[in-house]
Formats: sequence, structure tokens, C-alpha cells
Amino acid sequence: MNYFPELTGIGKYSGEMAAYLAQEKNEVRVITAPPYYPEWKVAKGYSSLKYCTENINGVNITRCPIWVPNRLSGIKRICHLMSFAISSAFAMVKQLAWRPDVIFVVEPTFFCAPTALLVSRLSGAKSWLHIQDFEVDAAFELGMLSNNHARSIAMYFESWLVRRFNRVSTISTEMLKKLVLKKIPSEKCVLFPNWVDCESIYPIKDAKYFRDKLKINYENKVVLYSGNMGEKQGLEIIIEAAALLHDKNITFVLCGNGAMKKKLQSITTNMNNVIWMSLQPLNRLNDLLNLADIHLLPQRSDVADLVMPSKLTGMLASGKPVIATSDKNTQIYDIIKTCGVCTPPGDVSLFANAIEKLALDDEKLMQLGESARRFALNKLSKISILNNFNSELNELIEK
Repeated sequence: MNYFPELTGIGKYSGEMAAYLAQEKNEVRVITAPPYYPEWKVAKGYSSLKYCTENINGVNITRCPIWVPNRLSGIKRICHLMSFAISSAFAMVKQLAWRPDVIFVVEPTFFCAPTALLVSRLSGAKSWLHIQDFEVDAAFELGMLSNNHARSIAMYFESWLVRRFNRVSTISTEMLKKLVLKKIPSEKCVLFPNWVDCESIYPIKDAKYFRDKLKINYENKVVLYSGNMGEKQGLEIIIEAAALLHDKNITFVLCGNGAMKKKLQSITTNMNNVIWMSLQPLNRLNDLLNLADIHLLPQRSDVADLVMPSKLTGMLASGKPVIATSDKNTQIYDIIKTCGVCTPPGDVSLFANAIEKLALDDEKLMQLGESARRFALNKLSKISILNNFNSELNELIEK
């Protein structure tokens, strides 16, 4: 559903993956929606009502109609997801004549999984489901859906359907464990993490571009949140921490778009230590990430290990420490404990204290930042992860 030219989240990774496969001499076709995320508004030059085709980076792309609501709710989100599942089904059926080797479907949206599985069976293709978010679990945990009977039915159907794919991958070891708990055979499960291009994202010693542009005092430490501004992020804790630290030499920068942005902006009208920015173009991403002395990664506890924030890879590659709200025994905690600080989700006081303490310790900032960069180089290399994925694809085809 999400694809390039979306600059954040799943669309970024799906676009880079497809471009890589095309570069490796594969014929790649993508069925997707027009770009709309994270603004929740269809991008200029695209239509939410019409099918269209284009070729980007050697990939043949079909854009399918989708309904994008102005305001989100549980029911509206389901209708949004279903609109793409229905419109994309017609485009998928047309692929029967092409007879692909593999049909690869990304969750969200899980509503597309039945069509992908059906077309794979009819065409003789192998099927691969890649889970970026456990959206069924998240919908109930976040209160978008609340009926216990409906949850039991949804979970049973999800497990039944997922077991029918030839391969099932996800982006973290904890999410991989959750697949096993959902009774997915371990031999079908593959770890396919998100990545970062460490040649494009790297530490800059004197990162002046955005500091000068935003007129931030050089005596101030900058704490940055950059990414989607939706319900899963729990961004209220950043605003509350900024209020507690209003008299400190700390500037909070929030960069991005999303469903919660206007609401959050209204709270900070009279706060002079908070700066808002819209998403920046890709060629300024490294400058943006290097604006930070500290990156912020708030997460709600009720979606721990249901999602792995895609923004984390860039944070680490920039060589700056991260302060996250995450409980122990979660994947985020295991990563951050060596290159940042974790505080319990929802505890504003501890979160603000962690920001203030780290902002005052230049030596600690440097040590944790160096550790973050090492982790990115050793564990998140784009070419290494995509090469491994390509090998898994070839192995699947040969079976």
C-alpha cells in the first residue's frame, strides 16, 4: 500500500527493496496506492480515484485507487485499508497472465493477503508475506477495535491465513518470536530487518545547516523527533517533557507530519523551546538527523514489539544517542541500552530527567553516539540485508 516517493515508514523500504531487485536484473512489478503518507493527503500529480501506471528505477508500478480520510478513527481506518485491498485486487488478477515467480505482499495492509495468496496459487508463484506491523494486534491494543469476540475471530483467521504462505518475514527478533506464538511454522519464518544506507546517513562534525536555518542558539542542546506523528508514537510525552524543561538550554525540534500533528501543535502555542518542521527532502535527511544532539523515540507500551520504528535506523547511523520510552525485555530496549537511554513508557518525569542529564554530559553523548554508529554499520547495512534477502528469494524459487 505504501511505496516510493513516500519518504518515511514502510514506503521508503518497499521502494528501496524493489529498486534493488530491479538493479539485480529481476523483472519487478509493484501494485500500490498513490503516495499519501504521512500527510494523509494524496500527493500532487496523483489521483485517489484512478488507476495509473509509471516506471521508477526500473520498476513497473500500478497505482490503485484508495480512500484517504481527513480524520482517522477505527472504522475509517478499516475502510481506508479495505478500499486499497479491493481496488488492488483487480490489478493483481491481471498478473495471472504474467505468471510471476514470487508474489511478495507487505503488511500493512493484511487485507491484501488473501488476494496475494489466491493469485499466487492460481499463477503457480511462491508466496511471501512481510510483516512491518502486526496491524491486527495493534488495532485492538490501541483501542481502534475492542470487541473480544471479534478479536478471537480475527486472530484465528490471521493465523490460519499466514500459515498458508511459503515464507513469512518480519523486521525484528521479537516480532519473529511473535510469529511462532501465532503458530506459524518456524521453518517458514525469516528475519528481514529494515536497513540504513550508512554512506548516505553519517555523522557530521559541524552540523550547522538546520541549526542556522532555525536560529537555534549554539549553547542549546537539540533533542529531535523526526517521523510520523500518529497514535502509535505517543508523542504527548515529548510535549510534556518540553514543558518541564522550559527553563533549560534545550531546544525540542519535532519534524514530520501525521494525524496527531495539529493537535500537538495547539498545545505548544506558547512554548518557546519547541520548534515544528515539516518533512524535509531526501537530500537534506542527513543534515536533519545531524541537527540532533539527542534523538527521541517515544513508543506506547501497548504496541511494544508489535511494531519496530523504521526511523530508528537513521537515528543510529547519524551517530547520535537515542532516548526511547521502552520497557525491558523488548527489542527496542535491547538495541538502545548500548547507544542511548530507555525510560518506562508514559513516565514523563523520568523521560525529562534522562533528557536533561544526557544533555549536560558531553562525554556520554559522544560515547553513546559512537556506539550507535557502530551498531548501524555492523547490524543495519543496506547492501548486506538486501543481499541476504535476495538469496532467500532465490532459494524459495528453486524449491
